[in-house]
Amino acid sequence: MSHRDQVLKAAAELVSAFARNDREAYFSAFSTDASFVFHTLEQPLLSRDAYRALWDRWRSEDGFEVLSCTSSNAFVSLQGDVAIFIHDVATELRMQGELHISQERETIVFRQEQQGLWLACHEHLSAMPEGLPPP
Repeated sequence: MSHRDQVLKAAAELVSAFARNDREAYFSAFSTDASFVFHTLEQPLLSRDAYRALWDRWRSEDGFEVLSCTSSNAFVSLQGDVAIFIHDVATELRMQGELHISQERETIVFRQEQQGLWLACHEHLSAMPEGLPPP
């Protein structure tokens, strides 16, 4: 399997774990030193543990639950042992009993680990520009 195909597989597994609310599989797709930039937060999250703590707080305090997540328009750029994965993502989730639907663009940077696994080491989620049709 080519490195591009390995990255696409790692990204698909990450998105699938998120879509089915599989907390353990989702967070195991990230390196411990991963960073996260979400347009919905005031500040970056600078570790996997920081994001996991926020996720757990959302679940306990706000009833956070992912209902679906669909990836489209995937693009992979290989840069040695780093890969940049860009895609459009449509997400449905529930918070505080309300349904939230979002159309966003996401960049995930993967790093190939010594054992050959591709783990996400950075995620950047951006709002979809106004006026564009959903993916």
